[in-house]
Amino acid sequence: MSFGAYDEGEHERRERLTSQADAEFEEAPEEFSGSVSYDSGDSAEALLDQFEEIKED
Repeated sequence: MSFGAYDEGEHERRERLTSQADAEFEEAPEEFSGSVSYDSGDSAEALLDQFEEIKED
C-alpha cells in the first residue's frame, strides 16, 4: 500500500471504535464544595527590595 492510499480495513476499525464510545458520562460539570483562600504575600516594596538584593548578587 502506498502512502496516502485508502485503507478500508483501517476505516472500518476506526468506525467500530468510535461507535463504541462510552456515552455514560455526566453532562454537567461536578460541583465544587470547599473553600478557597488567597494570600497576597509580601508588599510590593518588600518584593522590590528582595529583587534588588538578588540583582546585586
